[in-house]
Amino acid sequence: MINQLINGLVYGGLLVILSSGLVLIFGLRQVVNFAHGAFYTLGAYVALSVSAFVGFWGALAAAFVALSVVGIALDRFCFRPLQNRPHAVVLIITFGLFLIVTDLVQLVWGRESYSLLPPPDFTGPVDVFGTPYPVYRLVVLALAVVAAVALQAWLRLTRIGLHARAAATDIVATGIQGVNTDRVGALVVGVGCGLAGLAGAAAAPLLALTPSMGDAIIIDSFVVMVIGGLGSFGGSIVAAALLGQIQAFGAVYMPSLTTLLPFVLMAAVLVIRPTGLAGARIS
Repeated sequence: MINQLINGLVYGGLLVILSSGLVLIFGLRQVVNFAHGAFYTLGAYVALSVSAFVGFWGALAAAFVALSVVGIALDRFCFRPLQNRPHAVVLIITFGLFLIVTDLVQLVWGRESYSLLPPPDFTGPVDVFGTPYPVYRLVVLALAVVAAVALQAWLRLTRIGLHARAAATDIVATGIQGVNTDRVGALVVGVGCGLAGLAGAAAAPLLALTPSMGDAIIIDSFVVMVIGGLGSFGGSIVAAALLGQIQAFGAVYMPSLTTLLPFVLMAAVLVIRPTGLAGARIS
């Protein structure tokens, strides 16, 4: 029971990191970035490739930076030109990007599965309330907490973060006030995609690295974003914690319904509160 509870928190932590990037991008650009799952996969493979040279922690940073650069380019050449197009058009384009990035991963690294070892100091078990538990999973949970706190601090305490929140509320009025909204948008999309890379790198020691590793978790991330509220970090954290527990305990007690349970939760929340748990703005 304790193991499953912590497993749910760990998976919820990964969802927090990944869905925070989705919330950021949607809050400012109003784009449902389906390519986010492929960026998660790409982050894991980037970490795998550079870990031999810079170590595991350097690989985490490299995955974040590399995918941030990809995100800035994505905003400049995709999201910005398409910002006045219908949402369905942008969704189809990001789905195409998902397929392109997945094929690129297969082209560079092949179809075989890989594994990335956690840092040597975090390879064994640790005692948690009398139960041995892999210490690296607790590291992932701590990383999720640090990422969530750092993101909130960036949005609330820095000038660029305040500009991002203002632009998410009214991008035209923010631009009139002298804010370079194109620069803010590029940075926000860069950070959002960087978080996807960070989540993939953090998950790499937990999972087998395959080109399709992002397929399932990106669906759960969309569910988290919808349940929490399109644009709410606080809501997404609560939703990620709930979904993590549902996935962990559902895999044990209702394995045949595990893939269905997140959608049941989403439907139940939307019937009661159509805007999600915490509304629909960056908060």
